[in-house]
Amino acid sequence: MNRLDVDIWSDVVCPWCAIGYAQFANALERLAGEIAVTVRWMPFELAPDMPPEGRLQAEHLGAVYSRTPEQVEAMRADIEAAGEAAGCSLAWTGEGEAPPAMMWNTFAAHLLLRWALAWKGPEVQTALKLALFDAYFRHRRNISDPAVLAEIAGSVPGLWAEGALEALADETLSAAVRFEEKRGRDSGLSAVPTFVVAGKYVLQGAQQPEQFARALVQIAQMEAAA
Repeated sequence: MNRLDVDIWSDVVCPWCAIGYAQFANALERLAGEIAVTVRWMPFELAPDMPPEGRLQAEHLGAVYSRTPEQVEAMRADIEAAGEAAGCSLAWTGEGEAPPAMMWNTFAAHLLLRWALAWKGPEVQTALKLALFDAYFRHRRNISDPAVLAEIAGSVPGLWAEGALEALADETLSAAVRFEEKRGRDSGLSAVPTFVVAGKYVLQGAQQPEQFARALVQIAQMEAAA
């Protein structure tokens, strides 16, 4: 069996990152028994200057993309439809009226993901990433709040809330995340999701499962022949 390492650069508040991973995971299922992939999540902040209090998502997207509120709502509906098609629901699932969708500062979430990778490895890190996606999109939780992050971490098998709080205060861990963010920028990374396979092959965006599968097969063949 061929084995590949894949670093996925993404942000927790990026819907196309959630959709892209759902489609990538679908591709991996198709390749089961042929290619084994180890995934690591790398930090990328879509809005690194976002203040602690956050910002209404509609206002943020309207400013970034020069869209009217109606256009932003249509864009959100299209994204949610794409998520459903990929088997990755991004729609509000709570009871009653949905709270306003917000943009949050995600640096603390990336700290937690780095901690999960260091302490428990790639599979647990991926479980945490998916839990963060779920908390942000489907439950509209404040994923910049340490208490919320600790609670999410505590819900992931292998992780614990107290360790998460300690990680969020770890300056060495913070420096490591900043270093990885800089490494991404220095390599020319400007959009997510970006899948870096075997440290050198770049797959960009939320591609369809068959596109991911075809690319991974080609890369595995090239790596085997190298």
